[in-house]
Amino acid sequence: METPQPLEQHHWLLQLLGDWTYAHECHMGPDQPPMQCAGQQTTRALGQLWILTEITGSMPDGNEARSVITLGYDPAQECFVGTFVSSCMTHMWPYRGTLDAARKVLTLDSEGPSFSGDGTMAKYQDIIEIIDRDHHTMTSQFLGPDGQWVRFMHGTYQRTGAAK
Repeated sequence: METPQPLEQHHWLLQLLGDWTYAHECHMGPDQPPMQCAGQQTTRALGQLWILTEITGSMPDGNEARSVITLGYDPAQECFVGTFVSSCMTHMWPYRGTLDAARKVLTLDSEGPSFSGDGTMAKYQDIIEIIDRDHHTMTSQFLGPDGQWVRFMHGTYQRTGAAK
């Protein structure tokens, strides 16, 4: 079997390679003040088709969390694909994503347990926006019952090391 050649979308992911620090502001509810958390992220290539991101940082409650993100592009599905798992939850979040026309914003759609705690599932998005070579942001939001997206996390990322 011949190894697939990387496409433009695979090359787009490579700009996320390297070591980063991040700061997140999380909104846990309308009657609660925003919480801050921070940490480190390392993203490396798995061949030319995938990236792996390992994250270590504080959660809003002060505990440490470790997370792993996988991202690639599947030409057969014509979308970005991947997963998110974390030491602080049991759900594996599957990603399906698209890149905007300006090639600056990757929107990753997923589904997971709703904030209501009633066992229902909800639609979520993680949105990665490239600011420049050394800065990007990630915003997380869920689809509310009124059909509007509700932002609950916004993070800024700054490169601390060279791309790997």
